[in-house]
Formats: sequence, structure tokens, C-alpha cells
Amino acid sequence: MSWARSLPGPLRRPLSRLVHAAWEGASELGAIGPDDPRGRRFGRLGPGSCLLFPQGAVYNEHLVHIGAETIVGPYASISAGMAPGQDMPTDPVVSIGSRCLIGRGSHIVGHWEIIVGDDIQTGPYVYITDQNHSYEDPVAPIGRQWPTEAPVRIGSGSWLGANAVILPGTQIGEHVVVAAGAVVRGEVPDRCVVAGVPARVVRRWIEGKGWVTEKDLSFP
Repeated sequence: MSWARSLPGPLRRPLSRLVHAAWEGASELGAIGPDDPRGRRFGRLGPGSCLLFPQGAVYNEHLVHIGAETIVGPYASISAGMAPGQDMPTDPVVSIGSRCLIGRGSHIVGHWEIIVGDDIQTGPYVYITDQNHSYEDPVAPIGRQWPTEAPVRIGSGSWLGANAVILPGTQIGEHVVVAAGAVVRGEVPDRCVVAGVPARVVRRWIEGKGWVTEKDLSFP
């Protein structure tokens, strides 16, 4: 039993209330909005948007654009490049649209171009990146080989489930569901559901047919 739990109830209860009140106060004061000094570092942080406290790694904010009424959950990381102060070839590097909800502990790590559309929600611990390690030399340590980059785009109205991974070069259409734990690479059409490792289309809306599953012989 911890020392705190061993305290008498009449003493423990007010201390517990004090701790929770302090945390709530820190959460309110530590949030980043468009009018806060930290918020003004962003290339754009639209009205009503907020990065909840505590934040993960957030740097090179001047290369990050976020639209209006977007909420970034606690412990989420949004960065341009690999280190603060790094010179980048593009501006903006990371663009997140309006009315999005980025889940707790998610990572959006851009090096070239990541575009997240409007009205997108992600579950917790989603990872989105436009850069990956290369493996051209079978002798040199992989971490020391020059990485490769490819732009990423996620269409408006989409939902990314918990622990999904979006790899470099991925182009996701509009109104797409990415199942929890999926690893996505390549092009994903509009209005479909993708799942698996690697992710594949398992359900798709076809005009005139409605929802079609991969078991249907007419599935395109």
C-alpha cells in the first residue's frame, strides 16, 4: 500500500480534491488556443481550435496550419521535421482542416506534406507520417540510411480508428473508414472501409448498388 493510501480518510479526501483541482487548473491553463502565446507560433491556428493539455512533441509550429474548431487531444504530437528549428523544403508541412478531432496520443509527423481534410476524426494513438526509413544498403544500419518521403492526403469526412498507421504516399479519399490497427499505404477510394495489415478495401459504396463487400463478384 502506498503512503498516500495509508493516510487517514479525513486527511486523504481533501488532499485528493486538491490534486484533482490542481490538475483541472493545469489542464485549462496548459491548453493551447489561437490567442495564446504558444498558439501564435503556428502558421495558422483557427478560431475555436485547441491543443489540449498535456501536449506531446509540438515544434516548428510555423510550418503547421490548423483550421477552425479543431481539437487535438492530450499527449498528441504534431511536428514538422525531426528537430526544433530544422529548415524544411515546404510550407506548410502539416495542414489539418476544420472541425477535426485528433485522438489522444496520436502522432502527425510531417517532413514534406501531410494534408488532413475537414471533419476528420481519429481514435487514440493514430500515427500519420510522410517519411520512412529506406533499406537500400543491406550492410549499413537502417537508421543511418537516407529516408524517403512521399506526400500524404486524407480526405474530408473520414474516420481513422485507434492505432491506425498511415504510411508515406498514402492518398485516402473522402468519407473513408480506416479500421483500428490498419496499416495503410497507397490509394484508397472514396466512401469505403479499409482494414488489415496491409489495409485493403473490405466494403465500398457504389452508386446505384449501395454497399458492396469484397465477397461480391462485382466488387471493382
